[in-house]
Amino acid sequence: MHFHEKPNTYVTNVEIKVSDLHRSLKYYQDVIGFTVLQIESHKATLTADGKTALLTIVQPETVEEKTNLTTGLYHFALLLPTRRDLANIITHFRNSGVYFGASDHDVSEALYLRDPDENGIEVYVDRPDSDWTWQFDQVHMVTEPLNISAILEEGDGEWHGLPANTVMGHIHLSVSSLTAAEEFYTKGLGFDIVTRYGGQALFISTGRYHHHIGLNAWYSEGAPKLGENQVGLKTYTLRLDNETQAAEMKENLHAIGATIVDIDGGFQTEDPAGNVILLKF
Repeated sequence: MHFHEKPNTYVTNVEIKVSDLHRSLKYYQDVIGFTVLQIESHKATLTADGKTALLTIVQPETVEEKTNLTTGLYHFALLLPTRRDLANIITHFRNSGVYFGASDHDVSEALYLRDPDENGIEVYVDRPDSDWTWQFDQVHMVTEPLNISAILEEGDGEWHGLPANTVMGHIHLSVSSLTAAEEFYTKGLGFDIVTRYGGQALFISTGRYHHHIGLNAWYSEGAPKLGENQVGLKTYTLRLDNETQAAEMKENLHAIGATIVDIDGGFQTEDPAGNVILLKF
C-alpha cells in the first residue's frame, strides 16, 4: 500500500452523481460493503475504516440520465489488502447473485461491476510489485481471464464488508482527446506514463505504481463532457504532498492554460475532458 502514501500523488476519494440516493446507498453497503461515514438529504460519504472517506455519492436536485456517450468515469477502483479478501468478496458476490466480470492484468487481479446507475467499479488486489515486469519505464500489463478457482482456494468464506485498510487504488477516466489528456496529466500534474495501449489508452502513476490513473478514448473520442446533472463522475480527489509541489503544479497548470480555483485545503482544476479534480493535502 506504499503506493498510496506520500510523497506519491494518488486518488483518495471519488464523488459520483446518482439518480436515487437510497437505492445507491443500499447497493454500496449491501453489495460492495461500505459503511456510512456521514449522510445528508442528498449526499452520503462512505468509508471502509470508519474514518476515511473513500466514496461520496450525491443525488442532484434534478437528475438527468446519460443519453449519449460523454467523457467522465470509466470506473473507480477499490484496492483490497490481500488475495484472501478478494476471494471472500467473490464468494459474497456469488452468494448474493451479483454479476461481475473478471480479469488478470499480470500486475493485479480484478473484478468489474456496475452500480444501479451504470457507474463502473473495479475491486482488485495487487500482485507483489517485486513480481511486476518493467521494460525501462513501462510496466507490463495484460487483460487475460482470471483464475477464480485459484483465488477462492485462499478464501475463508468470511465476508464482513470491505476490509478497514481498503484504499481507492486508482481511477480510470474516459477522455475526448488522449493527446490533450497526456499533456495535462504529465506536464500539468507531473504524472509519469507507465503503459500505453496503442493510441487509445494510457496509464499513468507516480512512484512506479502500475497506475494511479487510467485514461482512454475507446468510446469517447471527441465526446462532450458529462452534463452537470447527469449521473456519473462529479469530482475526484488527489493527495498533494507539500506546498512546494502544489505551487509547482499550479505554475505548470497555468502554463498549459488549465483553470485553477483555490479551495479549502488545496485547489481545484479541470482536465481537458471536463473531469473536475480536487487537489488536497
